[in-house]
Amino acid sequence: MAVAVTTIDAAELVSWFERDGRDLPWRDPAVSAWQILVSEFMLQQTPVARVLPIWLDWVARWPTPSATAAAGPAAVLRAWGKLGYPRRAKRLHECAAVIADEYDDVVPADVETLLTLPGIGSYTARAVACFAYGQWVPVVDTNVRRVVARAVHGQAEAGSPSANRDEAQVAALLPNDATTPTFSAALMELGAVICTARAPQCGRCPLSSCAWRQAGHPAGEPVRKRVQKYAGTDRQVRGKLLDVLRGSTVPVARAQLDLAWLSDTVQRDRALDSLLVDGLIEQTDDGRFALCGEGE
Repeated sequence: MAVAVTTIDAAELVSWFERDGRDLPWRDPAVSAWQILVSEFMLQQTPVARVLPIWLDWVARWPTPSATAAAGPAAVLRAWGKLGYPRRAKRLHECAAVIADEYDDVVPADVETLLTLPGIGSYTARAVACFAYGQWVPVVDTNVRRVVARAVHGQAEAGSPSANRDEAQVAALLPNDATTPTFSAALMELGAVICTARAPQCGRCPLSSCAWRQAGHPAGEPVRKRVQKYAGTDRQVRGKLLDVLRGSTVPVARAQLDLAWLSDTVQRDRALDSLLVDGLIEQTDDGRFALCGEGE
C-alpha cells in the first residue's frame, strides 16, 4: 500500500519554477506592489492571456494608485475592456483612491490592513503581502488546493474549500526562509500548467514524491461543475450596454441603448437597472445614460 507523503520538497519545486515558470510581467522584481495588486484584481476568474495586454497598458498609463484614482471611474471602465465582471474595475478604482488618500500612495503590506480596502478579499490580501512584500503567509487558490490534495493527501480532488483548513495546510508546507514567495508562486504555477484539473501531465511534474501518483492516481468523487454560460445571459446584455457607453464621451439616449439588445426587452431593462444599482453607469437629469462619473 502506497504511503502518502506529508510535505512537498520546497527546493525541488522552487528550482523547477525558476527554470520553467512562465515569464509573466507582474512577476518581475521591479514591479511595484500596486502593479501586483492590479494583476490580482484582473486575474480573478480571467485567463492570463486576456489579462496580459490590458495589464501592460494599464500600468504604463497609471503606474500608481494616485494616477489610477485621478483617471476617474469612466476611464477605468473603458480601460478594463473585455475582462468581464466590470464591478472589479470600479472596486479597483475605489481601492486606488483609498490608498492614495489614506496611505500616501503606498499599498499596505499587512494582510489585516489590506482586507479593509475596497475589493480586496482573503486571497488577494495574502497574495499582495506574499508576492509584493515577501511575507510568510499562505496564499491559496484553486490550483494550490488541487496540488496539495494530490501531492500531499493522495486525493484527486480538493473537495469543498475551507479557508481555515486550506490556509493551515499550505502554511505547513511553506519554507521558513526567503524562498517563501517563490514557493507560493510555484505551487500556483504547478496547478495551472501541469497538475491541471482535467488533464494532469504527471510525466512533466517536477515533484519526485506525490501521494496521488504513488497511489496509482485513484479517481475522486465525480465533481459536477456548473458551466457558466455567457451567450444570452444578463452578463452579456450588461456588456452590450456598457460597450455603447464606452464608445461615447457624452451621455446617450435610451433609444441608443435599446438598439444594443432587441431580442428580450425585459432582460435588457433588467440589465440596465442592475448597472445603475452597481454604480457602473448613471442617468442624467434629462434621462440619458453615461458611464459613472460622466453623467453631469
